[in-house]
Order: sequence, then C-alpha cells, then structure tokens
Amino acid sequence: MTDTETSRPVGSILRDWRERRRLTQLVLSSQAGVSARHLSFIETGRARPTSAMIIRLSECLEVPLRQRNTMLLAGGHAPAYPQNRLPDAPMSAVNDAINRILDAHTPYPAVVVDRHWELVAGNPAVDVLTAGSAPHLLEPPVNVLRLSLHPDGMAPRIANLGQWRGHLLARLQREADVTADPDLAQLLDELRGYPGGEEADATDTAALLVPLRIRTDAAELSMFSTTTVFGTPRDVTLAEIAIESFYPSDSATAEFFRR
Repeated sequence: MTDTETSRPVGSILRDWRERRRLTQLVLSSQAGVSARHLSFIETGRARPTSAMIIRLSECLEVPLRQRNTMLLAGGHAPAYPQNRLPDAPMSAVNDAINRILDAHTPYPAVVVDRHWELVAGNPAVDVLTAGSAPHLLEPPVNVLRLSLHPDGMAPRIANLGQWRGHLLARLQREADVTADPDLAQLLDELRGYPGGEEADATDTAALLVPLRIRTDAAELSMFSTTTVFGTPRDVTLAEIAIESFYPSDSATAEFFRR
C-alpha cells in the first residue's frame, strides 16, 4: 500500500491487507471483536468505520504505522501516528540513544537504516566494510543493500557472495511482502539483476547463522549480524528504523577490529 491510496475507499484497502495476511472475514472479525457482517459492510463501503475501528483492525492485521495513517485518511480521519525526523526535538532522546548504541558497539561495525535500507547513521568501523567501493555508491542517500551487492560496491570482496546475497534477497523479499511497499519491490528487482553467486546457497539449513565473510588487505573477516528495533513505537519514523550490528564470528576477526 502506498501513501497515494488515500483516494481509495478505506474498506477496499482493509480488504487488501486482510487478503495479504491470508485471513478470512470470520477470523479477522473474531480477532477484532466485531461481527463478520459489520466487517463485510466496512469492506464493501456500506458502513463507515470510526478511527478506533480502523486502528483496531490494522493492529490485528499488523499493518505498519505509515499505512495505518493512510487508511485513517482514506476513512476521513486524522492520522493517529506522528512522523518526526530524528533531529527534531521530540526525537532527541531517541537520537541520543541511537548514537550511544553505535558508540558502544565500537570497535565492531554498526549502521542505522530506514524502511528502504537507506543509511541513517553508522560508526567508524563501517569504513572497514565499505573500503574500495565506488564513490557514487557512497554518496547520500546510501542504500546499504545496493552498496553490499553492487559489483562496484562490497560484492567483489565478499568471499561467500552467493550465500550472503541469497540471505539479503530473501530478507528483502519478506519485508516487501509484509509491508506491501512498492519501493522495496523495485529495489528487490534491481538487486536480483546484479551478478554474483547462486541464491540457492542461502538455503543451507545446516547453518544457524549466515556469516558475512569479507576480504581486506590484512585478512578475511567473518561476522554475523543482529537487528535491533524499538519496541512498541508510536512514531512512524521510529517504527521504520533498524540498527544492524555486526559481531566477529571468530577470534581472528575480533582481534582485527580490536587493533
């Protein structure tokens, strides 16, 4: 769903999300505590839902906050979730917390990305990963996935490119499916067109973690990553931010970063 969908009836948008989540009207109505008849009336436009009803249904459907605002506008209501930039005063505490997390993770790499995987912030150790990448890929806005898999980016130095590429594409596919974001779908198509390894390598179920193995002038580094998101966010920007932190997979990599 896109922000331009406010011109569509709210019932039609709700139906699309219900079908995307593969729920019947009976199941969704039971979860939301409304009658299946009333839900059917909402979807067909015979009943106008209140803002509270739209929020309740969107929570059951796990609709992202940005798209919940879209549905509220489509239903003739004001958005319920603010959207502040990180430098704005209401986000100062969050911005400080993010900077502390990045600093605390040093000497290992960590980045902050938005909903489209564009770089919001990073610590100095990220330079180890991006060294040698083409300047045009490092000009803002930097897309972290594009930088990783582009043949002029990190890709030539990734020793297990097929496995890492498959891992990233599978993750992006899941996010595109869950959010229905056309920009993510477009990014997925772009990245699939890049050369480099077989995606099937990422289906190795014997591996508990998919490592990133990247070559440097000094050594081949092996790392795994974790994703941190903020719990129960009520701001659109905050809900769409993730912190990707890399940790050494072996003692040699740990020693490299400590030096």
